[in-house]
Amino acid sequence: MKKLLAEIRSCTICEKFLPYSPRPVLQASANARILIVGQAPGKKVNETGIPWDDASGNELRRWLGVGKEQFYDSNIFALVPMGFCYPGKGTSGDLPPRPECAPTWHNKLLKEMKNIQLTLLIGQYSQKYYLAETIKPSLTENVKCFRDFLPDYLPLVHPSPRNRIWQKKNPWFEKELIPALHHLVNKIIN
Repeated sequence: MKKLLAEIRSCTICEKFLPYSPRPVLQASANARILIVGQAPGKKVNETGIPWDDASGNELRRWLGVGKEQFYDSNIFALVPMGFCYPGKGTSGDLPPRPECAPTWHNKLLKEMKNIQLTLLIGQYSQKYYLAETIKPSLTENVKCFRDFLPDYLPLVHPSPRNRIWQKKNPWFEKELIPALHHLVNKIIN
């Protein structure tokens, strides 16, 4: 696993498409029990090199019911984005994750992480990639029908502050999904 992580962290396959020098950001270990597949690091995370080190990470930890110490324990959580480097800014937020990363690295990582009991799929890119033919017509339907994908996967919206409007329009998320997520996470980590 150490060799693989070093290879990923020195990856430059999409360098010519990035606004900054490549800085792949992830957290993983062979002992991880929960895999969180996100989109791509934002600009702040690109600067710190710490996954989910931003407002979205704070909200995600609230959803999970864990503190930073547990969240950044690679024996509990693997934090693997669809695109490992900050893709740059688009017209309405960050650009999509680079398409090279997941096909190049995800299977290699999954082969090393044999203890994964739950994979959280955050946002449309991870859901399209991992749910394949079982995917619902919209991200909202994927998240609302989260039980259909258990025990292996649990789809989530992105915990970005931009999605607070979505959460207000979908009160079932906080009332049903978050308690179910807390229960699943507690069962796995305790």
